[in-house]
Amino acid sequence: MRTLSARRGPQHEEEESVFVSMTDMTVSFLFIIMILLAFFASRFNAEETVPATVYEPVRAERDALREALDLMGERLATAQAEIVDLIGQRTVLREALSLAEIERDAALDILVDRNARIDELEAELAAVRSERDALLRSMADVEDRLAAALARIEALRTALATVETERDATLEMLADRRDRILELDAEIAALSAELARLSRPDPLEAYIARVAVEREAVLERLRDALLADFPELEGVITSESDVLRFQGEGLFASGSDALLAARIPIVERIAERLDALLPCYTLGARAAYSAQCNPAFAVIEAVQIEGHTDSDGSDALNVALSARRGAATYAAMTAHRPDLIAHRNLAGQPVLSIAGYGEGRPVIDNTTARGKATNRRIDLRFIMVTPGESTEIGLIRDRLRGTGDEP
Repeated sequence: MRTLSARRGPQHEEEESVFVSMTDMTVSFLFIIMILLAFFASRFNAEETVPATVYEPVRAERDALREALDLMGERLATAQAEIVDLIGQRTVLREALSLAEIERDAALDILVDRNARIDELEAELAAVRSERDALLRSMADVEDRLAAALARIEALRTALATVETERDATLEMLADRRDRILELDAEIAALSAELARLSRPDPLEAYIARVAVEREAVLERLRDALLADFPELEGVITSESDVLRFQGEGLFASGSDALLAARIPIVERIAERLDALLPCYTLGARAAYSAQCNPAFAVIEAVQIEGHTDSDGSDALNVALSARRGAATYAAMTAHRPDLIAHRNLAGQPVLSIAGYGEGRPVIDNTTARGKATNRRIDLRFIMVTPGESTEIGLIRDRLRGTGDEP
């Protein structure tokens, strides 16, 4: 809020200065006239005479000046009184103006505060209106949901009445059929017993299935071990069904039955892997069965080294070539691991054997160069013992454990 001294600023000080200046001007003018009269009086000389025609106008002018001076003095006094009165009125008016300005500033301050409060109230009012609108919308939604719920309740009551009617009818039906249920329970018990009897697996089929799984696992272990030793054979060595297949001319040159020098280490590693694998699945002096390595009690009847060719050349030449390749592979394996021939089957025969099939068992069409290369191969076929009756399974287990009689 502004102070009283601030309100009585330059404008009021300027008004006071104007009144003071007017008063000073009037007094100064009268003083000058008096000086001029004194000057003219000092210049007057009685000895000097002037014509009456000159004197009379001057005297008349003097008298007129005196009258004008007196009149002006009276007017000056009146003006001074008026000035004093006006100054008093001005003072009163200034005080009233100061009070009015104070009241105005207070009113302005109150107005500013009220405007701010009005803004706050308007903001609160807008928020309340928004909240009210939201509540109205929520109320409308609740009313809609309530109406839907009431309709749903009515529908459920109707449905409940229907269900109760159906329940009563069902209870009556159940009462009528209770005896029939007891009869059916007896029939179900009999059928369950028959189903349990029929669901028991045939021991022979179960054993053959386990042996097939074990043979596949043996082939995969042998394949993975060889690929770990010779990663470059990826795509050449594959395990399919009961065969570990060496596709193409990986071991022999085309038309030759001599092992390639670079492939002899592969054949020797095959011999090492077989020699370590067979004791768990064979009999003989080197048998070493354990439930950890052969939980299926599988027995290998034969590991057959099979030679195959493509369709080029005569059948007799191809059969001979494939047999020679099988024999060359057999010779290289047994030369590196002579104990391979010590692994025996249930009949006491050596497990390792040779076969040559020529072009008679292709795995792909011979019409393309790629097909012929695939058919020129060596297969290592694992033939497992397959009992004819379930009673033979116990005998096989006893033989593997070393508790059965020799044939």
